[in-house]
Amino acid sequence: MEVVIVTGLSGAGKSQAMDCLEDLGYYCIDNMPPELISNFISLEAQNKISIDKAAFVIDVRGGDFFEDLNHVLSDLKKESKAFKVLFLEASDNVLIRRFKETRRTHPLNRGGTNSAAIKEEREKLTNVRDKADFIIDTSDLKTSMLNEELKRLLLTDKEKDTFMITVQSFGYKYGMSLDADIVFDVRFIPNPYYLASMKKLTGNNKKVKEYVLKFEETKSFLRNVDSLINDLIPSFRKEGKSHLVIAFGCTGGQHRSVAIANEFSRLLSEEGKNVSVNHRDLAKASISRHGN
Repeated sequence: MEVVIVTGLSGAGKSQAMDCLEDLGYYCIDNMPPELISNFISLEAQNKISIDKAAFVIDVRGGDFFEDLNHVLSDLKKESKAFKVLFLEASDNVLIRRFKETRRTHPLNRGGTNSAAIKEEREKLTNVRDKADFIIDTSDLKTSMLNEELKRLLLTDKEKDTFMITVQSFGYKYGMSLDADIVFDVRFIPNPYYLASMKKLTGNNKKVKEYVLKFEETKSFLRNVDSLINDLIPSFRKEGKSHLVIAFGCTGGQHRSVAIANEFSRLLSEEGKNVSVNHRDLAKASISRHGN
């Protein structure tokens, strides 16, 4: 089991880091008593739980429990347990501003000032910081930038390509796609529905597919959409987006949008992208045809 211990200064972004780690497939526990880490790892080693990746936030909120962190880290190392320590920090000015913006009080503030509490916390964390595998200063980092830095530090080259694309077909008669980030209207393509030989078929059928894809306007459309999406993906990733839903809509969500969604997902897959396909309204079209 891969273990990441997230610690650092209050207000430095540990919550945002945990959200990112959760999205990356880590089993996350906030405010974990340090003494329980070894027990948790042992459960996995004994096959009592099945978890590939786990992340624990441990900080001064734990009170007396937090004091155990230093010797727990030493014990884990002696036991040859695999773990990484991620330490988050920020400048005093940034931390003070963040506490003001959120109207929260530093956990070590006992009626004094946040400035004094931050100074005390830095002193408490000196030894832990020295043991950290990764130190990230979040003073000038947006959440999306922090996410990218965590991916860079923790993921293998193969795992870093986590951007997922869902290609969806839908019928306008059943309403717009609420899941879509980008919607393309393909009702400009000649409709197989009006041809008796294809009316009761769907875009999953080879005959319908060949009909929809044979038109020059269809071929040009797919080339342009493919170019557009490839141009946009780096910008989406830069802003921290990890999942893009692209929807193609036709009248009933049965013929054109299905064929186009299938073909576009095939193109993306050939380009090495992580793609899934969802035909939202195929079942509805089938029910409608049977008069139910």
